[in-house]
Amino acid sequence: MLKLLKGLSRYKGTIILIFALVFIQSLSDVYLPNLMSDIVDKGVVNSDTNYIINTGFKMILVTIIGGIVTVTASYFSSKVAMGFGRDLRNKVFEKVENFSLAEFNQIGTASLITRTTNDITQIQQVLMIMLRMMLYAPMVAIGASIMAIKKDAKLSLIILVAMPILIVSIALILKRAVPLFKSMQKNVDNLNRVLRENLIGVRVIRVFNKVEVESKRFEGASFNLCDVAIKANQTITLLMPLMMLVINISILAVVWFGGVRIENGSMQVGDLIAFIQYLAQIMFALMMLSMMFVMIPRASASATRINEILDMNQTLKDKEDALKETNMKGYVEFKNVSFSYEKDSEKVLSDISFISKPGETTAIIGGTGSGKSTLVKLIPRFFDTTEGEVLVDGVNVKDLNANYLREKIGYVPQKAILFSGSIFENLKYGKDDASIEDVEKAIEIAQAKGFVDNMENKEETIISQGGTNVSGGQKQRLSIARAIIKKPEIYIFDDSFSALDFKTDKELRKSLVDETKEATVILVAQRVSSVVDATRIIVLDEGRVVGIGTHKELLDTCDIYKEIVSSQLSKEEM
Repeated sequence: MLKLLKGLSRYKGTIILIFALVFIQSLSDVYLPNLMSDIVDKGVVNSDTNYIINTGFKMILVTIIGGIVTVTASYFSSKVAMGFGRDLRNKVFEKVENFSLAEFNQIGTASLITRTTNDITQIQQVLMIMLRMMLYAPMVAIGASIMAIKKDAKLSLIILVAMPILIVSIALILKRAVPLFKSMQKNVDNLNRVLRENLIGVRVIRVFNKVEVESKRFEGASFNLCDVAIKANQTITLLMPLMMLVINISILAVVWFGGVRIENGSMQVGDLIAFIQYLAQIMFALMMLSMMFVMIPRASASATRINEILDMNQTLKDKEDALKETNMKGYVEFKNVSFSYEKDSEKVLSDISFISKPGETTAIIGGTGSGKSTLVKLIPRFFDTTEGEVLVDGVNVKDLNANYLREKIGYVPQKAILFSGSIFENLKYGKDDASIEDVEKAIEIAQAKGFVDNMENKEETIISQGGTNVSGGQKQRLSIARAIIKKPEIYIFDDSFSALDFKTDKELRKSLVDETKEATVILVAQRVSSVVDATRIIVLDEGRVVGIGTHKELLDTCDIYKEIVSSQLSKEEM
């Protein structure tokens, strides 16, 4: 928690102002019972109406000042807390944006969402209370204690007995509450994960009649969170009755012994009234501190989770001397590349070597799980190689600036992704300054003109969240158009034609020939028809290259390729 709070340094001036305002507020609150004591002892007892009125006006003035500084302090506290939350959220988002896919998999999408939203909100709330109460509650407690001792030192022994009892009780309750709040945040993660899976997979759930099964799974996650939350809140709710019990017994003791001291002439009535108010202020200050301590454990658990993200070592971090310029354009080379997702785990890719140059198309084909998609993800450096080198323009991708490297690449992922917004805005992702003519041309090349022109608003048609208002094939074509508009040096198509019919697939590949003739094209495909015209075809099997060559060469030299071809094409087509 303290590590995160270092980010408050930019709000130093505002925080000093808040503390000054809180200081004035605490002084006004402590001063009021003393004025009340004077009214009773000097005004009421002596029947001095003028003194009562004058002191009453003083009390009103002190109350007004206290009210103004309280509202002002609350305003600035909210401003600092919200600003800090915004800064922290941006910091976490920027860090996550630079994560490799390995780091995403390590934490999980659902947990990242919870940490960026719920966890930071918890920290914001605690910070707001801390700015208001961290100085106010101790000052009131100390100030009220001094004033109470000043009024009657012997009667103050009751406070000295009550305070340790409260402090020990708070400590014991918090010791049990902290682990429960940590567990609570993990259960929030789990609930988010289940909900996200259900929302994304709603069609699959319905078609397999698993709505009831998923409902029970969601209920289970929800009840787990509910149970932990109930235990945590039950533990915390013990504080309030315990504190009220101690406060009421203390007031009863003060009234009892105070009455005896008044009867003996050792104390005045006004002083007893002020003493009771000071006792209430002390107990109220401790109550506020306890409520702050109630929220701190949960915020502390949230802060730990945020720090896990901020402290995570980025495996794909740019070197300080990373190159931002190369002499060549579009050259890709794999040199004895091996890769595994985790250290000492089984290799997904083993000893891959090939070169792809501008004007060439390198196609990668193989069975499911052979490592095709993993291989192309090494080029934009979504992962780092375990062994060997991936070179772009003759330079190891680890030595290139990541932004510069990815600027060279037009990547179309296996699962087409569109963002909420218009088609025009989605395609401008590839080129910020793209004109409507650039967009129309890219749409035409990607064979998307037919369905885009049939839409009411054409390029300005709004794509819903997740692209649910367009089909899988339409999403793929728009994703391809987004890469085309970028005019990159290297095109990577990761099984990007799988949702297209054979006719559209053929026309799209034909239109891409002219568009990509000066670029390097690396194509992952399942269909043989998509790779037959490639400059070279790489056949993968269990992460190893079992054949490299043209379509005709591989039919003669590679049995696995021949099996793939024979399963899709007739002898005449072969």
